[in-house]
Amino acid sequence: MNGLTHLDEDGSARMVDVSAKPVTAREAVATGRITMKEDAASAIAQGLVKKGDVLAVARVAGIMAAKRTADLIPLCHPIPLTSVVIDFQLEAQGVIVKATARTAGQTGVEMEALTAASTALLTIYDMAKAIDKAMVIDGVRLLAKTGGKSGDWRAP
Repeated sequence: MNGLTHLDEDGSARMVDVSAKPVTAREAVATGRITMKEDAASAIAQGLVKKGDVLAVARVAGIMAAKRTADLIPLCHPIPLTSVVIDFQLEAQGVIVKATARTAGQTGVEMEALTAASTALLTIYDMAKAIDKAMVIDGVRLLAKTGGKSGDWRAP
């Protein structure tokens, strides 16, 4: 129809058949940021948020979300992840999340990395909303992917 892989020739949604693709090592890195008041960022950095260790919980939430991506995104393949790493960069007025997902498989892990980053950010919001309800999540995007038929890609 129009070159979109998740649409068949009639324009109907479909799951892409990856059975003929070779198994290759694949990695994707996604990022996002949550901006907040300085007192909220300080409380997170110092471990003073009443709900507990915000970054530890956000890390586990991101990993769990990556593992459940196929349950959330209708046409994603369930894939065996070999690694999910969630890193945080603390700033005076927020937190940057970086999620890296890896597999040895027949399809990429971009959606898993994006889901991990998004969920980690949402978890930070949930745990710190008593301090700052006006936090803003933005900049969620793919930074890089490697492996597969289309090769490597890096964000400009």
